[in-house]
Amino acid sequence: MTRRPLTNVGSHTDAYGPVEWGLTVTIGLIWGSAYLWIAIAVDHLAPGVVAFGRVLLGAAALAAFPRARRAIDRADWARVAAVGVVGNAAPALLFAWAETELDSAVAGMLTSAVPLFSLLIASLLLRTLPGRAQAVGITLGFGGVMLMALPSLRGAEAAPLGVALVLAAVLCYAVNGNLIVPLQQRYGGPALLMWALIVASVALAPLGAAGAAGSEWAWPSLAAVAFLGVVGTGIARSLAATLAGRAGAPRMSTTSYLIPVVAMALGVLFRDETIHPLAVAGVGVVLAGAWIATRAVRRRPAPEAP
Repeated sequence: MTRRPLTNVGSHTDAYGPVEWGLTVTIGLIWGSAYLWIAIAVDHLAPGVVAFGRVLLGAAALAAFPRARRAIDRADWARVAAVGVVGNAAPALLFAWAETELDSAVAGMLTSAVPLFSLLIASLLLRTLPGRAQAVGITLGFGGVMLMALPSLRGAEAAPLGVALVLAAVLCYAVNGNLIVPLQQRYGGPALLMWALIVASVALAPLGAAGAAGSEWAWPSLAAVAFLGVVGTGIARSLAATLAGRAGAPRMSTTSYLIPVVAMALGVLFRDETIHPLAVAGVGVVLAGAWIATRAVRRRPAPEAP
């Protein structure tokens, strides 16, 4: 039997077109607000309740679509389970826990390390060097995020435990982004994510039950979990899987560069926040890096060992 690859290149290696850009912007807008919703959710609910609620609601939302109810081959169930645990259950819990220790803005900015981790893992699994444009664009985008982060990090509560939890979640996302590429190409994003979220729900159910007694059932937190589950987890992650199947994991992960951009824009529009000029410069660098990273993929073979 042919061995199934752990990851794969995208089915569309050309420069981004309207479909890819549409998916990128939609995902960036949804995920850009996610950290605010998590912060609201953990105001009254235990991290285990938030994590369990969002994956359960995400699975339920996707189950409403017939395409999501496609059966998974027995040979792929181990990898689907890995997507459920590593790519969904673990990050959902880690981010909810982290935001009891860490400012939501800092958590969102730390997530910008996903493309760098994803690029490294993809290169190791594919045994090829990344395309020059992707390496330059992802590195440039990360530098832009650092420019955006500097003004906000002054005086922010960057607790070591919270930072460690976010970085662990970032690594989970990077691994997951590579795992989902061949699975999405085989089953489609909705089916892959529905079954993965069902696995994540089973894994997190004990923590959800344990945290229920210590939670306060306030409407703002419940509404935040509902949005995180249906939109931020079910719909957005299904779209992200679709983009990964089309563009590959490293290019898909550049959507995380839009997270701090969206977060800053929401702060200006709805909370009368001001933006430091350095952060404005960072936005320009991020967008330039994202554009370079989404050019056509031209991979180079890795040098052979002597």
